[in-house]
Amino acid sequence: MNSKHANAYLDLNTYLRRIFGERVQKIALDAGMTCPNRNGTIAHSGCIYCDRRGSGSGAMIDDHLSIPAQIERGMLGLQRRYHAQKFIAYFQSFSNTYAPVADLKRLYDQALGYPEIVGLAVATRPDCVDDRVLDLLSSYRSDYLVWIEIGLQSSHDRTLARINRGHNAAAFSRAVVAAHGYGLNVCAHIILGLPGETPEMMRETARYIGGLPISGVKIHFLYVVEGTRLAELYHQGGFRCLEREEYIDLVVDFLERIPPTMVIHRLTGDPKGVRLVAPQWACEKSQNLQLIKERLEERHTWQGRRL
Repeated sequence: MNSKHANAYLDLNTYLRRIFGERVQKIALDAGMTCPNRNGTIAHSGCIYCDRRGSGSGAMIDDHLSIPAQIERGMLGLQRRYHAQKFIAYFQSFSNTYAPVADLKRLYDQALGYPEIVGLAVATRPDCVDDRVLDLLSSYRSDYLVWIEIGLQSSHDRTLARINRGHNAAAFSRAVVAAHGYGLNVCAHIILGLPGETPEMMRETARYIGGLPISGVKIHFLYVVEGTRLAELYHQGGFRCLEREEYIDLVVDFLERIPPTMVIHRLTGDPKGVRLVAPQWACEKSQNLQLIKERLEERHTWQGRRL
């Protein structure tokens, strides 16, 4: 893959168009889940960057909308904005495999009960993945495109402890291998700019996920939201956000070190509907994506180049 003659990275839109022949949009859903890192099973405070919405839409917390209501609202909005006719039901908020399997099946079935829904994506933690959950998700594969999105954030255990993740990298590896064994597409979530991490540590995380049976990745940067432990640390002067130029170069470094077949689900954070503290450039998603593309061209590089 060459940045001068083709896309410099395999983006999700391109991947979905190859499968379905048209634009497909994800509908973010809030199923009212919780997390073992927040309900006392592991801890009560959660990850230091997570707010009361669990990095999700807040549709259940704020608007008290059922899954069908969220699906219908999401389809209407995305049809208007993108003229999309096909959608993926994306269970986003908190840990969406952290419930009895019967409850999960009921929620997933509700979301898939529309002819326009062609896929299912479920975000979760590595310690909320077992054979019963994986078997349930795998049962949808004959009729839908299915992704399980598992949070890693960093491959470094000392970083995971510092951000209070409540699991180590080995737990992530086990969950990925197990999900792959059930034929599921696995998307890893990682965060650049975590406290104490150097650029080389972030590049090591790229190499780490590249060595696992992972089909996709979401790359986020660490932004600060009010009402989190990270916000307290930031206000006390104990944390510095990445500058935009730093982040752009780190993303390019990361892309160079992951397989060119890995689908890029996200390249930047998107702090919509939150009380953002910093950095303010986090809100400029289109500009950030354009700068990443320009930096790839400037460096004459592309996804997987350094493998």
